[in-house]
Order: sequence, then C-alpha cells, then structure tokens
Amino acid sequence: MPPHRMKLFVFGSSLVSSYWNGAATYYRGIYKYLYRLGYHVTFAEPDIYNRQRHRDLAQDPPYASCRVYRSRNELLQLLREAQGADLIIKHSGVGADDDFLEAAVLEAAEQAPTGFQPMTAFWDVDAPATLSAIEKNPHHPMRALIPQYDFIFTYGGGAPVIEHYLRLDARNCHPVYNAFDPETHHPVPPDERYACDLLFVGHRLPDREARVREYFFGAAESRPSLSFVLAGEGWGNAPLPGNVRYIGHAPTALHNVLNCSARCVLNINRDSMASYGFSPPTRVFEAAGAGACLITDAWQGIEMFFEPGREILVAKSGAAVVDWLDQVDAAAARQIGARMRLRALAHHTYAARAQEVHKLLAGVTMPLQTVA
Repeated sequence: MPPHRMKLFVFGSSLVSSYWNGAATYYRGIYKYLYRLGYHVTFAEPDIYNRQRHRDLAQDPPYASCRVYRSRNELLQLLREAQGADLIIKHSGVGADDDFLEAAVLEAAEQAPTGFQPMTAFWDVDAPATLSAIEKNPHHPMRALIPQYDFIFTYGGGAPVIEHYLRLDARNCHPVYNAFDPETHHPVPPDERYACDLLFVGHRLPDREARVREYFFGAAESRPSLSFVLAGEGWGNAPLPGNVRYIGHAPTALHNVLNCSARCVLNINRDSMASYGFSPPTRVFEAAGAGACLITDAWQGIEMFFEPGREILVAKSGAAVVDWLDQVDAAAARQIGARMRLRALAHHTYAARAQEVHKLLAGVTMPLQTVA
C-alpha cells in the first residue's frame, strides 16, 4: 500500500448501474482493485437514462464514494471538490456535459487552491469512437485538449490507438485492457430457464446491428432445431427468428448464470472496435470467468488474450458461427471454456490491471495528500 492513499476523483457514466452502460463492469473492476492497493476513489456520475432507477448495485460499493449529480450547479460543486484530489480522471462517454467536462477538469486542476496542482487523466473507454469523431471534425474541442492531459488511458486499441493518440500530441497513451473479477464472474450451476445452444448479450447499437443479424440471427435461421437466447436493451421491437428467446435487460448479477447455462456464448464487437482491433469487450472476460465456451467475431489481436481454437473460437462470418455450433458438442465446449478460464485467471484479472495502473502512477512524482 502506498505510504499515502492517493486520492482519485473520477467522472464517468455510472458505477452503480449497468443500464445502457457497458463500461460498468470495467469501472467496478478497475476501481475496486485500485482501492485495495490503497487508493481513495470518488466517482461522480450524472443522473441520466434512468440509470438510478435501474441500479444493479443496491448500495454504493465499499471501494468508492459515489456522487450523483443532477444539474450543472451540482457538477460545478463536484469539480471544486475534485481540486483536492491527487489525480482527476475524466472518462469518455459520460453521457452528459462531456465537452464541458473535458475542458473543465483541466481548468479545475490548474486553478486548484490547495497549494499544488492535481494531475489529470483522460481515460477513454471507447477510443475508436473518440478518435473517429476527432478526425471527422478538425475543430473538435478535444483535439486541443489531448496534449494537456498528464495521462491518456484507454481500455483497448493496442498499437493503432496508441499511435493515433501520439499523432494528436498526447504526452503518452497506455492501454488498460478489460479483464474480469473472479469474485464477481465465476462458474455457477446452470439454470434451465436460460438453457440454449447459443447466447448473445448486447445492446442494440447502430454500428453492431448488421453484425448481430449476420452472426446471431443468421445462425438461428440456419439451424431452426437449435435454441438461442438474446439479452440486452433495445431488441424488443426487432423481428426475431422463431427459435430466439429475448429476455430483455440482463443485469450484471445475471451474467454468470446466463453464461453457464448456454452451450456456447457469442461475442460480437461493434464495427469500430473490430476495425481497430485489440479491443476485447467486457463480455469476453465475463464469459471467461464463468468458464463459458466463447465464439467471437474476428478482430486483430485476439491471440494477445486467448489462443484461438483452444481457448476461444473465432468466426469470420455468420456461417462460421454455424460451423462451430455443428462441431462443438457440450463436452468439448466445457473443455474450451475451462481452458479459457485458466488463462484469464493467470493473466486477465482486474487485480492485474490495477497493478499496471499503479505502476504507471507510482512512477510519476506528484505531491500527495494524506487521507485520514
């Protein structure tokens, strides 16, 4: 544990709700294990998209002080409070006041009245979307702000994202990949209510829907004798094949039993993340933690995380998904899932990711405030 507990003040989409918030698992894993390393975490999130009404953490987590703001005045108060932190973090995709916050975090740090200037980090949880927006608009406000942040963290992207951020004059860029928390995602007994040959959990998003239709719906149409389960927001009015059961929003507490009740689980990256590569979403690691047999669409960098054909099954088309379903029976699926889980436990836990962040922060000299 550091001699002083470094104070982190974080602005993100939501720590307490996974409702329309794919980053929730990532936030929880990273900040839980930074807390265990001795960091003091304050997490500020806006009251938007009915997330507070759909909380899947009934109580605030013990590893973070959660602050929900409902107005610009409340946000300004939190920015003043953030001036007492050692590091102020602005995540991408907060969902409200993003452009304002990206500049305001830097201003708050610069104007801190406590005798020292906090450091700042922009932590990008959707680098393909961020970088695409900047490239499409030469006057994008974030373009001028990137060089002012002390740290750029991303949750994926590998060399392509690092090089892109450095071309935009970032001082540095450090991928901190998704992972899993063995205390949260682990094997559980299957539930017949969710038994199926293929499970897909994912919200209905414009830059993924075509791939879902090919890889998931197409597979269901090709194999009418097999059963398929779909979970996630936005699919209620979508035309579904007759052998697809839609169960709606799946809170994180349900993910283990879903993953453990399916013969195979499907991951489908959004178009932008697939094109950048090196961006395994949280679903991949949640499935690994549960020991599920995962079929994923193809993207560059898979082998950095799991061995294709042995620990993970890669499909370059919807037809390839069908081929895997034809080839891999329940016993083989359990073996593949078990190997994937062992690899994840050895290399891809949030405890390991937090250690990576800690080493980066520990290597920078900064004045620290003592937390009582």
